[in-house]
Amino acid sequence: LGRNNERRVLTHIPGDIIIGALFSVHHQPPADKVHERKCGAVREQYGIQRVEAMMHTLDRINADPNILPNITLGCEIRDSCWHSAVALEQSIEFIRDTLVSNEEEESQGRCAAEGGSMLLRAKKPIVGLIGPGSSSVAIQVQNLLQLFNIPQIAYSATSMDLSDKSLFKYFMRVVPSDMQQARAMVDIVKRYSWSYVSAIHTEGNYGESGMEAFKDMAAKEGICIAHSDKIYSNAGERSFDKLLQKLRGHLPKARVVACFCEGMTVRGILMAMRRQGLVGEFVLVGSDGWADRSDVTDGYQREANGGITIKLKSAYVTWFDDYYLNLKPDANLRNPWFPEFWQHRFQCRLRGHPQESAAYNRTCTWRESLRHQYAQDTKMGFVINAIYSMAHGLHSMQQALCPGFKGLCESMRPIDGRKLLDFLMKTNFTGVSGETIHFDQSGDSPGRYEIMNFKRTGEDEYAYIHVGSWDQGGLKMNDEEIWSNNSDIIQSVCSEPCQKAQIKVIRKGEVSCCWTCTPCKENEFVFDEYTCRACVLGFWPTDDLTGCEPIPVQYVRWGDPEPIAAVVFSCLGLMATLFVTSVFIKFWDTPVVKSSSRELCYIILAGICLGYLCTFSLIAKPHIIYCYLQRLGIGLSPAMSYSALVTKTNRIARILAGSKKKICTKKPRFMSACAQLVIAFLLILLQLGIIVALLIIEPPQVIYDYPSISEVHLICNLTTLGVVAPLGYNGLLILSCTFYAFKTRNVPANFNEAKYIAFTMYTTCIIWLAFVPIYFGSNYKIITMCFSVSLSATVALCCMFVPKVYIMLAKPEKNVRSAFTTSTVVRMHVGDAKKAAKTGKSTSSMANLFRRRGSAQDDISSNGKSVTWAKNERSYRPNLWKRMSFHVKKKEAVEANQTAIIKPFSEGGDTPADAGVGEQYAEPQVSQPFTCSPSQSPLLTISPHAAKARSLQGGEDGEDVIPVGVGDIGTGMLGAQTQGTTTIMDQISCVVNRFTANISELNTMMLPGGAPVSPASTPAAADAAPCPPQYLTPRSRQAPHAVTAYAEVAAVPTFCETRPAAKIYEHLAGTCVSGRPAKDMEELVALTPPSPFRDSSLSSDSSSPGSMSPASEEEYGQLLLRHYSQSSSSL
Repeated sequence: LGRNNERRVLTHIPGDIIIGALFSVHHQPPADKVHERKCGAVREQYGIQRVEAMMHTLDRINADPNILPNITLGCEIRDSCWHSAVALEQSIEFIRDTLVSNEEEESQGRCAAEGGSMLLRAKKPIVGLIGPGSSSVAIQVQNLLQLFNIPQIAYSATSMDLSDKSLFKYFMRVVPSDMQQARAMVDIVKRYSWSYVSAIHTEGNYGESGMEAFKDMAAKEGICIAHSDKIYSNAGERSFDKLLQKLRGHLPKARVVACFCEGMTVRGILMAMRRQGLVGEFVLVGSDGWADRSDVTDGYQREANGGITIKLKSAYVTWFDDYYLNLKPDANLRNPWFPEFWQHRFQCRLRGHPQESAAYNRTCTWRESLRHQYAQDTKMGFVINAIYSMAHGLHSMQQALCPGFKGLCESMRPIDGRKLLDFLMKTNFTGVSGETIHFDQSGDSPGRYEIMNFKRTGEDEYAYIHVGSWDQGGLKMNDEEIWSNNSDIIQSVCSEPCQKAQIKVIRKGEVSCCWTCTPCKENEFVFDEYTCRACVLGFWPTDDLTGCEPIPVQYVRWGDPEPIAAVVFSCLGLMATLFVTSVFIKFWDTPVVKSSSRELCYIILAGICLGYLCTFSLIAKPHIIYCYLQRLGIGLSPAMSYSALVTKTNRIARILAGSKKKICTKKPRFMSACAQLVIAFLLILLQLGIIVALLIIEPPQVIYDYPSISEVHLICNLTTLGVVAPLGYNGLLILSCTFYAFKTRNVPANFNEAKYIAFTMYTTCIIWLAFVPIYFGSNYKIITMCFSVSLSATVALCCMFVPKVYIMLAKPEKNVRSAFTTSTVVRMHVGDAKKAAKTGKSTSSMANLFRRRGSAQDDISSNGKSVTWAKNERSYRPNLWKRMSFHVKKKEAVEANQTAIIKPFSEGGDTPADAGVGEQYAEPQVSQPFTCSPSQSPLLTISPHAAKARSLQGGEDGEDVIPVGVGDIGTGMLGAQTQGTTTIMDQISCVVNRFTANISELNTMMLPGGAPVSPASTPAAADAAPCPPQYLTPRSRQAPHAVTAYAEVAAVPTFCETRPAAKIYEHLAGTCVSGRPAKDMEELVALTPPSPFRDSSLSSDSSSPGSMSPASEEEYGQLLLRHYSQSSSSL
């Protein structure tokens, strides 16, 4: 029975049990008429089809003897208009009817009103409600129904909020929750790597709850929402246009729009897309509110092309079509909305019908058919399943409360909604499409969805294509059905995926899908897409950067280029060292080896050899044994070499220092070879003690070293202290040796070894200064150490030993004593006899003239170092030179006679700097002849000729110009006689003659131009051959207290002849000097001084008279004989 009054139209079918229903027969009120609650146009699928489906389903149930036998189900259907206010109003009508029905039962027998009042009294209360379709409307209705314990079963309300039984206890549904639909939408977006999408939802509980679930799940999957907005389904065009403008602002990155919307909301978006000219710019992913509804896309297929929708899986109900398509307005009297629908569907009017519409001019012919453009409601199966769920619940309740009774027993009069809810929750039956229908503890049914794609199937033809499904097992898609190839898949991302070894760095203020790709560091692997994690020390990232793997251990290998070079260099050095050692052993007793402190040389060679051997222990693969050898070798090998060098250079320096202080000194201590060895070994043992102490403090171990994060080296644990302490001691030795080498750099030529040592130490210092920064500043410590030690050893070997080996092998004629004990310089010292006189036992003894300065004994024998004699001051004028020492060399005689002429230099580089000294050589050169008669026991006769000196200087002391002749004393030959007056130069000349017997240099440096004389020559003959003026010695003024005179030795012809030894005293009687009184000759008597050579002999019976008195004042001078030879023994 249909009724249309001021309280809206409804459909009522009587029965024993009445089931209520709310269907959206009309569209919701337009936005401008919401306050009037005037519904829109009639709806076929969501309205008329569902109304007819309920009535026809009840017919089938009532006809089924297995469901509620002998019980008829009736219904009361009301229009919700898909609007909460209207639905709530209709729900109140349900409650009012229930309340009125209860009052009638209590007041039986009362008079009832006519007409409508009779109908109302005949109505029964509803036991449950089917619908409504909208989630937001369902929530409003449930809030009212649960106050009266009326169960509610929804067929399309999917809001997640309705699953909360604490708020909606009497709510149930045959569709899944939007939580599962949101999961399905996220899976679709994730499948195509759409990480940056916009989100739109319909205003209301359905859209809000569904979109909330979608956002939560999308965030967990790394999907970002570019823009999120909401809109009412009935919003105006301006609202939709604004929405599209916001979406356009995120193009071209966000091209996918997730739309949790009702169908009409989607249609409004499509219409706005056409107005904004955004066709093809977006891909819509819609919820089940869109599904596969044709009313959403009609007229806007191009805008909807490519859209992907989710549809609740529902089988097609064929038996409904058989019923529905045969309906006619004149025959369908129980559906009060069917005439309105018929006129709206076919755009015609039913003339004469009570519901004739004046809006249409064409009259219906009754030949119209519903088969034209027919489409069954996509949720028809859910509507039917909801009705069957209520019927099965009532059946279970009747079976439980009325066992064996057909019909309603008293226990079901009235029906208790609380009991009915319990039976409904336990319902389990096979649905209309063959699926199992049951409810979980939240009153929800399991979710099963179909994925649809709206696409173009032909020219101007579009259709929904089934492309996949979703259930609890996940998403299944046929991608080829949607995209012809992968290149057609649109991109909707904010940032491109990062490459290998890069992570995502989210920009501040941006969503997580907008990032900057940043590469990991070289020692980091990609822990996750946002994090790089560094590998621990000793590990390195794998090639795919998913983890770390151990770094291959490195150590110096024999086959590498650097070790090969180091080994070859060391082998050559070892061979050279062994060769030098063998040469030294072979020439053990030769002067070259002897003069080199051969014992110390062997220590140096041993240190050099050990230095070369260090290379092998350094390059070998690290092992505990090699670590010990490295510690010992590196510190000990330089210590051996430099300890010996320090000892040698110190000895030379002490000798040189003693010779500079005074001519005759005590012999320095610890000068023997044994003492030198002891000192060297003590220095070596000190280094050995340092090394052993470090070995105890820091025992050697094989460890892993990490010079960089990408390298692992296997090395010995040589710490900084282990390197600095031994090398610091060696550096101290090097500095000491360098100091002594520099100090002794200018020793005479026979000590050229000091120069070699100095050069060795300078080079070594440079090597070690370069070694320190390279060693501590580079990663090649082993190779650096190898070459530094080897180079140091090579420098010492080449600079110190190669010259000696060269002489021994290539120049054997130089390997004689004379070649290593001579110098080209003769150094003479002239000084006061004061100290010499004080040390004599007898003041009258002439032996004091030749006593060694500083000697504690009276032994005047020569030790080969120096010769000094002093003349008593009484015998000379105060202005005469009183003390003299000189050093000469001994060499084999080449010629029979030797003559040396000593004269002062007047020009050249050796001219005295003091101008006063040069003035003494301005005297006119006057020759005064003299004769010297040497013999095997020669006596030097010197006469100062004081009278002439006084006359020349006017009472002042002066010097006479006197040529000096020296004969060969060692052979007993007598020299020729020459006249002249003897001076201090005469003394020097004769002493040199005595001390240089058999010296070849004097024979080769004779003064040219002198004429030899015969043995029969007389003093008169000597006058005929005066001394050349260029060799005269001037005496013009008193000598200063300290004078240095430079003289050179020149060769002169032989002018002395040999005479018998018996005639020697005639020389003392004045026979060798003419024109000189005998009393002057008696005052000037000198004895022969001792020889400076170790291998010379002195007559034991030689003696000399004592000095008369000590010298009153000490005066010194020095004469250097250039191009002469000096004994190395003097040092």
